[in-house]
Amino acid sequence: MELTKKLQKLSLAALIVSLLPLATLVPVFLKVTLPDGVRSVWAIVNIVSALVGLLLSVICVKSEESRSAVNITSTIVSVLLLLMMLGIVTLALVMSFLR
Repeated sequence: MELTKKLQKLSLAALIVSLLPLATLVPVFLKVTLPDGVRSVWAIVNIVSALVGLLLSVICVKSEESRSAVNITSTIVSVLLLLMMLGIVTLALVMSFLR
C-alpha cells in the first residue's frame, strides 16, 4: 500500500517533468526573444527534464501494479520529446555537412 502511494506521487512527478519542456513555447507565443545564454540554458534544461521524465516514467511503468494512464502518458510524452530532440540534432548535423 505504501509503495503504491509512493509510485503514484512519482508518476505525477514524472508527468510534470515530462511536460516541462513544453514551457519553451510560452516565450514563442508571447513573441519574446531570449538572449543566447538563456536559450542555451533553456535547451539544456529541456534535454535533462525529458531524460529525467523518461527515467521516472519507466520506473513507474515497470511495476505492473502501479501502471496507469498517467504513467503511460508521461512515458509517451517523454519518448516523443526525445525523438523530436534527436531529429533536430540529426537535421542540424545533416545540414552542416550539406553546406
